[in-house]
Amino acid sequence: MNPETFIQNYESALASQDWAIIEALFSTAACITFSDGTVHLGKSKIQAAYEENFRIIKSEKYAIENVNWLKKGETFAVYVFEFNWTGRVNDKLVSGSGVGTTVLIFENFRWKILSEHLGKKSMTA
Repeated sequence: MNPETFIQNYESALASQDWAIIEALFSTAACITFSDGTVHLGKSKIQAAYEENFRIIKSEKYAIENVNWLKKGETFAVYVFEFNWTGRVNDKLVSGSGVGTTVLIFENFRWKILSEHLGKKSMTA
């Protein structure tokens, strides 16, 4: 698998809303920062955060778009992207979007997320 395929697999894993599928895509030393500023360091904290999102947001669809590779090597890759999501919270359709930066490492013969930072898009006039 190459880093580009990793992104497709990550989107599919997130669509499953099943941590058992998603977990394999994270390094044990991973850190995720959500667009609300919360930081989740380590797989157990990331798992808790994702499972809470899955509990609240039903039928979520998450898309990664406009990927720009900053650097790709044999053992690491860094990309920036835009994301969009939709889902249902309390039977009401909700959505969001933002920007992100992800650092991948090649660990145990697989690409895995070491760090992901999600943020809000800035408003421009």
